Amino acid sequence: MYSLLRWPILWLVFTLILIDFSLYVLVRQIVNLMETIVAWRGYSGVLRNKLRSAQTYPDWKRAALQFDEYRHYDDWKNNDASPFYDWRLVQRIVYAIRGFRKNKDCHGLMGVLNLCLKHGFAGMENRSLYSQSFYGTKRLIEEFYEEVDGALSDFEASSDIPPDVKHAFYGTASKNLGRIALCLSGGASFAYYHFGVVRTLLDANLLPNIISGTSAGGLVGALICTRTNDELKEILVPELARHITGCDDPMHVWMYRMFLTGARFDAIKWARQVQFFTRGSMTFREAFERTGKILNISVVPFDQHSPAQLLNYVTAPDCLIWSAVLASAAVPGILNPVFLMQKMPDNSVQPWSWGNKFRDGSLRVDIPLETLHSMFNVTYPIVSQVNPHVHLFHFGNRAEHVLKLNLLTNFRILKDLDLMPKMLGQDWSNVFLQSFEGSVTIYPKSRFLDWPRILTDPNPDELARMMRAGQYVTFPKLHMLSNRTRIERAILRGRFKYRLDASETEEDDSDSELNIAATQAKNLLLGECNKTPSKRSMASNFQREAQEELERRDMTVVSDLDQEDLYQLLEEFEASQDVSMDDGDENEDEDEAAKLHARRPVVHDSDEEIP
Repeated sequence: MYSLLRWPILWLVFTLILIDFSLYVLVRQIVNLMETIVAWRGYSGVLRNKLRSAQTYPDWKRAALQFDEYRHYDDWKNNDASPFYDWRLVQRIVYAIRGFRKNKDCHGLMGVLNLCLKHGFAGMENRSLYSQSFYGTKRLIEEFYEEVDGALSDFEASSDIPPDVKHAFYGTASKNLGRIALCLSGGASFAYYHFGVVRTLLDANLLPNIISGTSAGGLVGALICTRTNDELKEILVPELARHITGCDDPMHVWMYRMFLTGARFDAIKWARQVQFFTRGSMTFREAFERTGKILNISVVPFDQHSPAQLLNYVTAPDCLIWSAVLASAAVPGILNPVFLMQKMPDNSVQPWSWGNKFRDGSLRVDIPLETLHSMFNVTYPIVSQVNPHVHLFHFGNRAEHVLKLNLLTNFRILKDLDLMPKMLGQDWSNVFLQSFEGSVTIYPKSRFLDWPRILTDPNPDELARMMRAGQYVTFPKLHMLSNRTRIERAILRGRFKYRLDASETEEDDSDSELNIAATQAKNLLLGECNKTPSKRSMASNFQREAQEELERRDMTVVSDLDQEDLYQLLEEFEASQDVSMDDGDENEDEDEAAKLHARRPVVHDSDEEIP
């Protein structure tokens, strides 16, 4: 009966999906037309053009404040009441903090801060509170963050509270509030919009230290986490496009390869080209020790029944980042599943996870929110979402929302009834049914011309346009991120300052969590050394203590692989592709095979200078 009814039901559901999609496109075009004709006429259109033409955040902020004044949004800001948060509770908290600060009652401050330093407290992190105006939010919320920031400074400087009590307070506050992470979605060449988002966060000093990347987002994440912020400011420029050469093969070359191997791209060539982004053969642990940033790359085992895995310096410390980037980009038909490789203490290279193959993580978990929360207490993910199939549906009026729900319902029916046929050996229903949003979701605006160029490399002019598009959509999010970030960093500084020795640390403080806090605090302090002499001495003390800790644990950084080791490694990739070929491919032309084996990869032991 199932075999008899499967295809009629499948065609019926696909017809409903096509109808919903057509209606969605129609509604979107009507909305665009109405906005152009009605909403952005006259002086509103002039102010909108100012916003769009702003090259820096201060320019954008001035234009946004001018727009708020013209639209009378300041009246909304000055009115504390709103259904989106518990404004009465926030009022009481603000008044209490002011009273305790005025009376210099640090014990009272500690009690109030323990109450309000929690993720999502009183609903103040609701995105709707930052979408009612072009810049800022309720004055009451702004006052709350100002008072809490000042209260944390007073509490840190107070001598009335013992250091061990302060340490316990900061540890509890850090766990309750959680951490911020930046999650970079996949999306093939759409992922280059991420560079504009990252550059904007970097210039605003709001780039998180926890980075997650999947598929092409993993390539961007590898670039971020293997460089310091100062190095990133030099690299994240349009000339970076000269190092993006993964799609430079002529059509006849990749079509012939696809006929032989079933994949458009060559893993060996990609392994060589990705070396610039991963600083050669750097591992996850080496990247963390060098920059203090935690790189997370999502991959899926080739076995369909195994769960997705999140690779980082905890779960795969010695795994080579470039092999993880390749695995996370192994979409069926694009790149064959590959081995993950690890660097051994003697500098030899061996397959990780007993030689299992892995493929693109976005097939199941494009944004690994649950794993990030369980491992690093991430409660505030910033998602830069550029997946093409998600980009079409990020608009939010009610009619469009209803149509999106209908589409998701139909895809859920396909999955639950197992109606979707497997294409290229993969169940594609999970691609549409994942969670693609975070606490803050950034959608860089793509163009229609991006679709036919989805598997091409950008030139410097095109990358400059994409970075500008990513920058423009990130500007409205910076104020919301700034409010949250300054509280988290104030707690982090206090936790580092009053941390105890390992023997005195509470049992529930894991080593990895303390290492993260210490490394992030070090980065904050080193970034402010030129401002305050006392912080310079604190950074110097940290460097000395960190060196002593490394010597105590006898930790050493493994040097990069030599070229011959990497060549042997890539031979295994090639062999793995040969195994996946059809039987008819066994008689492959000997000359072509000789050319493949004659290739030698180039290892970049250090960054290349960008012209």
